[in-house]
Amino acid sequence: MNRTLILIGLLIVAIGLLWPWLSKLPFGQLPGDIAIRRENVSFYFPITTMILISLVLSAILWLFNR
Repeated sequence: MNRTLILIGLLIVAIGLLWPWLSKLPFGQLPGDIAIRRENVSFYFPITTMILISLVLSAILWLFNR
């Protein structure tokens, strides 16, 4: 459990350091993401992005547990 928490922490730090480059990727603007913009309200639900990230993380965890 401790090893897993350390790996998650290192991953979060790596994402934080790489954020300027990661923000330029098209995640969050994929087809299927719901974006509603009105005069005073904007609603964004990145369902396709969440499914894609879930699949990638599931595959990585499956490989580690193998």
